[in-house]
Amino acid sequence: MERKRISSSKIRAVGYDAKSQQLEVEFSDGKVLLYSGVSPEVHRAFMAAPSPVSFFEDRIDESYPSRRLR
Repeated sequence: MERKRISSSKIRAVGYDAKSQQLEVEFSDGKVLLYSGVSPEVHRAFMAAPSPVSFFEDRIDESYPSRRLR
């Protein structure tokens, strides 16, 4: 899945597949996590958030199942 770079200190890029509702988050340290069951609305809000890290920590990290890809 293609990732889009975002302006954030901790998160380097974000990828999303609406069909499978999977969200990839690439961190500045190179770690990549895949989150399942993320709705298109949550993805849109994440990408539009003034603070992507805060949104990620508050609305995504603990709320969706994840697995480490790298």
